[in-house]
Amino acid sequence: MESANSAITPAQSRAARGLLDWSQSALAQASNLSESTVRDFEKGRRLPTVNNLAAIQRALEAAGVIFVDENGEGPGVRLKKERPEPSV
Repeated sequence: MESANSAITPAQSRAARGLLDWSQSALAQASNLSESTVRDFEKGRRLPTVNNLAAIQRALEAAGVIFVDENGEGPGVRLKKERPEPSV
């Protein structure tokens, strides 16, 4: 996300996992957090610490997710476009 003050939302986390076909367990492992931290965040039960939220975002971004700021349309996610291999 472009703004340093922007934090991902639970819906963005769920959508990003869907794009990657990741379970909550896979995201927890990739972000080095407990599965309950991911589950509780995505269900809106609690807001993770700033560091844990950043770890979730970094793990998803490292896997190719791009977080889209609200910009009046609502926040979103998308996958990085694969670069075509150069032909020989």
